[in-house]
Amino acid sequence: MKHLPSGNASGKKGLIAALDVGTAKICCFISRVKEDGSLDVTGVGHQVSRGTRSGSIVDMSAVESSIREVVQVAEDMAGETVETILVAATGCQPHSRTLRVELALGGHEVTEGDLKSIAAQSIRQDLLGPDRQVLHGLTVGYEIDGLRGINDPRGMRGEKLCARVHVVSGAKSSIQNLTNCVGHCHLGVESVIFGGYASGLASLVQDEIDLGTVCVDMGAGVTSISIFQNNAMVHSDAIPVGGWHVTSDIARGLTTSMRNAERLKTLFGSVVPGDSDSQDMIDVPPLGERDASSPNHMPREALAEVVRPRLEETFELIRDRLEEVGFGGSQSMRVVLTGGASQLTGLRELASSILGRQVRLGGPPAVHGLAPSMRGPAFSTCIGLLILAAREGLNEGEVQDQGGRLNRIGYWIRDNF
Repeated sequence: MKHLPSGNASGKKGLIAALDVGTAKICCFISRVKEDGSLDVTGVGHQVSRGTRSGSIVDMSAVESSIREVVQVAEDMAGETVETILVAATGCQPHSRTLRVELALGGHEVTEGDLKSIAAQSIRQDLLGPDRQVLHGLTVGYEIDGLRGINDPRGMRGEKLCARVHVVSGAKSSIQNLTNCVGHCHLGVESVIFGGYASGLASLVQDEIDLGTVCVDMGAGVTSISIFQNNAMVHSDAIPVGGWHVTSDIARGLTTSMRNAERLKTLFGSVVPGDSDSQDMIDVPPLGERDASSPNHMPREALAEVVRPRLEETFELIRDRLEEVGFGGSQSMRVVLTGGASQLTGLRELASSILGRQVRLGGPPAVHGLAPSMRGPAFSTCIGLLILAAREGLNEGEVQDQGGRLNRIGYWIRDNF
């Protein structure tokens, strides 16, 4: 895959195109990058997903058709033709590990070649296995002769250079299916980005990225986890549970269609029954009935009783995953919830209770050109792709710092493995 040149994630200088293929929706954003680095979205296309389930592609033809349609709509709106595009991967079974690698310097200055050499030591395809593919190789930090906290070691002298590199890989088959779908639409894939990385960049403020925060992106089919600390993403994970599973539980529990279940979740969904929920009645159209004039009447608390167990399970899984990788005891590390499934009433309080941490609801920053309906948490990943590409363009030709960006080591790893 190519580097991300200045604002060139569309094949045209100053233009960025981003694609998020999710379980619930597929969306494409096209943006200009202004001289000050800010974004100006000029084209938007989105529609209900077809051919995906739990973040994975199950019907290539349907996904290709959806991609063509959303890209065409965005191109028509922008008055531009997209040649290459940034793509988010969420259902790729991400695996995260941080490696410490060393390189003898012999007293000479650190060069660009040294950084590439240390990158080569950090990963080998045989260590990943033939079924894995590298998505990111992000430098968490450098040190020279025991001096830590070095962002850019080039030009510095010493005897030994050490680097901690966070390597994120995904299931090769899932990534190839995704890129093949894009390729069949006559689009080049500029880069594949872990969706949780992009949504984290869009949803967190800089202090959260510095001090330490867990970003939980609750999508329809997958819940992505990304941990940021000291200005870098230091861990990534995903759980194959999301808002679609809540909708399915409602459909089964209340014996109604998936369409009606989604509507009930959106209008009345809550994980904490209110004081009047035992008296407040909701209409539930029965499954298979064509006549919608005779719905079942149920107390609103019945809906909460169906919704809550699935979300309790989700946060318990997140808590267990954090404990497994050594972040379970970091109670001062707050949690930010984003994604389309994060908007249920009472979800923040439930998450805080189970995770034992401060929790806030997060979403992307305001971006010029986006309608208010496109600025919500459901679009965090796609906006995050634009933010990532714009930041890269501001530092063309430089080794990137640890700000969660695709630094040159990350580029070199992807280009050579």
